[in-house]
Parts: sequence; structure tokens; C-alpha cells
Amino acid sequence: MIAALALRIVIVVSGLIGLLIGEHRIAYYTCQSNLITLGYFGGVIYWMLRRRTAEPAAPRLRGAVTLWIVITGLISHFLLQNGENPLPGLAVADPGLRVTNWSLFLVHYVVPVLVFTDWVAFGPRRVSPWRDLWLWILFPLAYGVTSVVRAILIPTYPDRYPYFFLDPTSHGYGWVAGQFGQLAVIFGVLGAALLGIDRLAARITDRRDRPQPAEDREDAPSAVVR
Repeated sequence: MIAALALRIVIVVSGLIGLLIGEHRIAYYTCQSNLITLGYFGGVIYWMLRRRTAEPAAPRLRGAVTLWIVITGLISHFLLQNGENPLPGLAVADPGLRVTNWSLFLVHYVVPVLVFTDWVAFGPRRVSPWRDLWLWILFPLAYGVTSVVRAILIPTYPDRYPYFFLDPTSHGYGWVAGQFGQLAVIFGVLGAALLGIDRLAARITDRRDRPQPAEDREDAPSAVVR
């Protein structure tokens, strides 16, 4: 329980600091996914302390939260930063830019990695059935659809197109629809990978906890020689 509790406290503290020291607008998926992560793991910490248990509250929601924040990290690194190393930006000379880079590093890298680590390291296992995968990917896709619809209905909205792959200005709505299709496949694969990791970890745990046959135990009595 102590290890799980400590990791989840670090998740909440990292996300909270990342959001507070930088400028994060609610229109962005990064902000929304980090707020959801903070809310969920804050509730989990309260539940663990109140019930004195290592089991998190709403365990089926944990898989969805994990996928949503992992998506934040991967989209930021590969689509928005083009795979560039974020570490040099943490030591730039400009104090204001350095704080901004630390804020982005916490919400784009630290929190997703810690939440993924929590998923791999701690249970409960096999809580989310495979059919939950379709529910998991609804939020990121709904976020994208809502952003596009909002841009059409409110053209003067400050963050009209939060991300380039939602912007039809240059390539049209057909291109945006294609981006949605590709992302839906990617999100589905990521969710399936998380469920697969969960099942694999469950099998490893079951095998480790399974009682050994008497003849394989070191304390088993030696065979009688006749």
C-alpha cells in the first residue's frame, strides 16, 4: 500500500505544480486530461487513506484515465514536438521560459509516465473487460469533435483550433475527418496495449502467488529410499 500511495501522491503533486506554474487553458486536451487525472488520483488517495486499503476507488475508471493521459504524452511528444528531446529546455537561461518548459514537461511527460507506471506496477487486475476499450476512446474523440463544432458555431472563440490536426483551414474537413480516423485507430491500439499489459501482469502475479507442488518446495520431505 505504501508504494502505491506514494506514487499516486507524486502523480497529484506533479500535475498540480505543472498546471499552476504554467498557462494552461481548458480548451486544450492537455489541461482537461491532467485535471481528470488529478481529480481521479486525488479521490484514490482519499479512498486509500480513509479505507486503509491499496485498492483504488472506481477501478474501471482507472484504465480510461490512464489511456487519456498517456495519449496526452504521446501526442505532445510525437505530433506537437516532433519527437524532440524536452530536457534541454529545462535549463534555458531565461527564467520565464524555463518555468514554462518545466510546466509543459510535468504535464506532458512526468504525469503520463507516472500514471503508466502505476498501471503496470499496481492492481487490481482484470477489472476492465475488453469491451471497455470502446468507452475509453470516446472522450478523446468527443473532445476533437466538440472542438471542431465549437469552431464552426463560435468563429471568434480564442482557441478556435487548439491543435493543427483539428484545423480544416488548409486541407478541408475531409482531411480533419481522416485525422480522426487515424487517431481512433491509434487510440484503440493504445487501449488494447494497456489491457494486454494488465492481463500479462495478472498472469505473472497469479503464477508467483500459486502454491508450489510439494515435490518442488525446499522444505518438502525427502523421498524414502527402499
